[in-house]
Amino acid sequence: MTGRVFNIQRFSIHDGPGIRTTVFLKGCPLACVWCHNPESIQPEPELALFPAKCIRCGHCFEVCETGARRLEGGEARYDKARCRVCGKCAQVCYAEAIVLEGREVAADEVVAEVLKDKPFYDNSGGGVTLSGGEPLLQADFCAEVLAECRARGIHTALDTAACVPWAAFERVLAHTALVLLDLKLADPERHRRATGAGNELILANARRLGATGIPLMVRVPIVPGWTDDESNVAAIAEIARELPNLEGIELLPYHRFAESKYQRLGRAYKLEGTRAPEAAQLARLAAVVAERGVHVVMPRGEGAESSDR
Repeated sequence: MTGRVFNIQRFSIHDGPGIRTTVFLKGCPLACVWCHNPESIQPEPELALFPAKCIRCGHCFEVCETGARRLEGGEARYDKARCRVCGKCAQVCYAEAIVLEGREVAADEVVAEVLKDKPFYDNSGGGVTLSGGEPLLQADFCAEVLAECRARGIHTALDTAACVPWAAFERVLAHTALVLLDLKLADPERHRRATGAGNELILANARRLGATGIPLMVRVPIVPGWTDDESNVAAIAEIARELPNLEGIELLPYHRFAESKYQRLGRAYKLEGTRAPEAAQLARLAAVVAERGVHVVMPRGEGAESSDR
């Protein structure tokens, strides 16, 4: 079985305990205005461009069958409307100025990549995390990868926004040791404005996850002007505290490291000028969670690709 993957990140410390390998899958039912992995949203492969790396060798022009890649005035031009995203230009771009985001990968290929770092998992309490996008849009693929990893003694985690039918969870939970559940906004209308979808299905799935007995970590992106008010964090803490298998709430501060990704994909970045939350504000929000008797997990390190959507 194959799945559509856009990155396999080794030595991750952001997506579960210990040192981990995080597998990022393509496709997401949400479109969060702050998405840190915009290349994950659409399920199909897409091209990311790095103009500063282009050496104008002309190889991409030679293999492009639609004229989407061409040279004009000594500069490489890209006509997205003509592009079929066949990926041939990326294959011949030795300077890596063109990158194909998303490829079909066999489940056993993913498992083989994960197994490379098993000694590090064993020594740190780490393992593998499936993330995205929304990994459960490819639930059967996830189930196969997680089952194979678990059979080899690797700790397995699922990072999900939970905006999928419960049947998708049923296919993977038997092979999952930890669920990382993204809860962004408690109010359904605010959630719809920020992500393009309501949160009714997400909250229903959260309650069902609470009955599974599988350890559950709720993760809340702290985005200035969108999710960072105390009333929202308090409401999420109230929801989370009712889940019997809750391990805690992790606060994930917004950052601007993804801004260049939007440029490379030819998309507008909607939060230009937004600053990361200050440490004092994060401390206040952590206190809001702790006051409700919920364990708080603060962010570990910065700068790596993260799974918060």
